Order: sequence, then C-alpha cells, then structure tokens
Amino acid sequence: MHDVTGMSIASLQEAMARGETSAEEIAAAFLARIREKDDAVGAYLTVTEEEALAQARAVDARRARGLPAGALAGIPAAYKDNLCTRGVRTTCASKLLADYRPPYDAAAVERLQAAGAVMLGKTNLDEFAMGSSTEHSALGRTRNPRDLSRVPGGSSGGSAAAVAAGEAAFALGSDTGGSVRQPAALCGVVGMRPTYGAVSRWGLVAFASSMDEIGPLTRTVADSARVLEALCGHDVRDMTSARRPCGGYVEALGTGVRGLSIALPEEMFGEGVAPEVAEAVERGARLLERKGARLCGVRLPALRYALPAYYILSSAEASSNLARFDGVRYGRRAQEARDMEALYAASRSEGFGPEVKRRILLGTFALSAGDGEAYWRRAQRARAQVRAQMRSALEAHDLLLSPTAPSVAWRAGEKADDPVSMYRSDLCTVPASLAGLPALSMPCGTGKDGLPVGLQLMGRAFAEGTIYRAAQALEEAMAE
Repeated sequence: MHDVTGMSIASLQEAMARGETSAEEIAAAFLARIREKDDAVGAYLTVTEEEALAQARAVDARRARGLPAGALAGIPAAYKDNLCTRGVRTTCASKLLADYRPPYDAAAVERLQAAGAVMLGKTNLDEFAMGSSTEHSALGRTRNPRDLSRVPGGSSGGSAAAVAAGEAAFALGSDTGGSVRQPAALCGVVGMRPTYGAVSRWGLVAFASSMDEIGPLTRTVADSARVLEALCGHDVRDMTSARRPCGGYVEALGTGVRGLSIALPEEMFGEGVAPEVAEAVERGARLLERKGARLCGVRLPALRYALPAYYILSSAEASSNLARFDGVRYGRRAQEARDMEALYAASRSEGFGPEVKRRILLGTFALSAGDGEAYWRRAQRARAQVRAQMRSALEAHDLLLSPTAPSVAWRAGEKADDPVSMYRSDLCTVPASLAGLPALSMPCGTGKDGLPVGLQLMGRAFAEGTIYRAAQALEEAMAE
C-alpha cells in the first residue's frame, strides 16, 4: 500500500474499510512523519502522541465490535493553537498563554471528536491570529514545505504547513481576514472559510468576533467538503451560530459547473496583484468556462475600501477582546508589581508581542473619544458598502472568482520591517470576511520560482455546496 501520509481522507477510509490498515497504524505513520519532517517545517507547537494513539485504538475497537465509528473515524487531524483543547496546551503562540491548559474543548474540536477524528497536536500561528506569515509567533518559526526559505502564510501557517508536508490528513484554522485561505494559497492546499455562523466559534480564542470563523485545510476539495460537513451546525453556546440546516456538501461534489455564472471582480486582478498570479487564476477561470460555466467581469468599486476598513475594525475588536488578558485571571503574570495598574501594564507588556501591541494600539485609538466618527464609524460604513456590492453581484451571478493572495510565498524576513506590505497580502481575502460570505482557496498552477498560486471562489451565504461543486470541477480539469 502507498504511504498513508499522502492519501486523501476518502482513500484512508477505504483502506481501513478493506482491512488494509488500521486507525492506529495510520496515526503511527503520521506521527513518524512529524518526527521526520517537523524539525525543518515547524508546523506544530504541541504533538499529542499518546492521545493520538489512544484515540486511534478506540476507533479500531469500535470497528472490531461492529459499532458506528463516525464520518471521520481514524483520520489524523491537527488543530490551530487558538482552539481550546481540554488538558492540552492552548497557547495562541503567545508568551502570555504559553502554559495555559483549558478545562474544555472548543465546539469544533468536540464535533470532530464525535466524528472519530484523531488529534495529532496543535499547530503554530501568528500570535493571537494576528499576522499573514506566521513570523509573529512567540514560540517558534514555521517554514513553507514548498520552499523552506519562505513563509507559509498566516495566521494559520502551521495548519497549512502540516497538511502540505503530509504531517496531518487535515487541519483546522481560523479565518478572520483570510487566515485559512491565504496560507492555503501559499502552501498549495485547499482552505475553506465557511459562511459566518455556519461553524460554532465557542472555544475559539477571539480576535475580531464579528469576522472570526473556523475552517478546514485539506489536500483536496472533496476532503474539505467532508470535514466541513462534520463541523457545521447550530450551537446554543455561540450567540452568532446560525439556526438553519447545513451540509449536503459531499452530495454537491461531481455535479459540474454547466450553467453556473461566475464573475471576476476587476478590482481583484489589478493594482497590487502580481502578473503571474493574475495569469494563473485567469487560466483557471478559462478551464471552468470550458467545463460549461459562463464567465464575465464585474466592478465592485467599494473593494478599494475593504483593506483599510478591515484593519480598523478588526483592530478595534481585538483591543476589546484582548483586554481580558491582564495577568490576574489566567495567563502570564508579571512579578513584583507595585500595584494593580503596574501589574496590568507589566503583564501585558511582557506577554504580548510587537504585532499584537501594534493592533491593540491601533484599535484603541480608533475607538477613542473624538476619533470614533473619523475611523470606526467610517470603517463600518465602508464595510456595509462592501457587503452590499458583493451580495448584489452574487444575486446576478452564482460565484465570484479571484486570486487568493496577490503574490506567491515571499522569503522569511522579507516583509518583517514593513507591516503595511504584510497587510496588503490580505487584499483579496478581506472582502468575503467583511461580508460574512463563504470563500475557498485552492491550488491553481504556479507562479514565480514554481511556487503555488491560489484561486479563490466566493459564494452566497450558506452556498458552500455551490463553491465545492465548482472547485472540484476545476480540480478535475487541472488534473486532465
């Protein structure tokens, strides 16, 4: 049998069903791969070897007794380290939470455990999910498996790198402004941001609550559909969780794109997008056209406001959400503080890294008295325009298609001293985040130095099935 670490979820399930391998053997193979590769890649902050083998044995025992084992039974998974895991370190890649062990599992983790997935460990990220390269982790560096001299993207860089390196069959990330899709593009894997509210955020350490969403990173489109089917659904513990049926994603696969109308927003192919990236994505669009989709251009002028609006709003929400990390209730506490105010200041100064501090300061300024109208309220109005124009375009068309990231992966350190240049890597992903719409990134050829290019498909709210339908058609067309 082939090396299991290179197999899709469906192939692993079929191999277990035929008795060619077991969940324990699969877990052991992935753990061996982590030992072999991760010193160079640095995808993981914590590897849960004993727990993984125990969970895999439990899956094998259920199968041996003829009991239902779950939709993802025996499939090895990695979780971004801002998802709470009971008794297992959840650090957010921050000194402030370096030794924090939650007393509960995040809802997304619960759902995957119920589906039989096996947890291999927790993956690296930009601290508190604030970054686009995973260079802002306080606990280690992650490298892009496609070229170890380059970044994997961020903030879910560890999750994307783990899947790209064969160190997990799939991984979970969180996506606020593109943190699942952009690293998926740079590492050459599939990343899905579901509709806001489709997946419970309970147990996800909050960055910007009005935009945070949890999504899978996988090798194939079909794998992504399987994982999202296990993840989605209403959760009473999350007040933003949607009260509507979801699923049917696997069923949508294989239905083709004939008759679908796909629009390419002009603003996502112009200034700031590398020519080789735009060309690769346009070639992908033409493949869909040959499969029967109808292509057209569309103008969405409000998109020019999307990036600044996102950084004002997300930083404002981060300023509020991160106020709880004060050195008193949990997390790192400064020693020998004179009084409570000094304790707060010292604990936060020692615990937060430079990028998190930058965004807290930006957000606090945007919310401060006298500046709220100039910044936060104007950003909210810009967000409303982005949402209205995208939803209007999606009333006329089934999908929007664009690059995911405006460039291929850059060399480590190349943008470290230029935060504005780093922020521009979210140029094409923040519109869907602001609008609360589902969006998927998938590999679409290569660009400079043979590095992966990502193509993004965006759809109507809760129309993930349509996105998967088109994405699989493109995946098949590229393999022909």
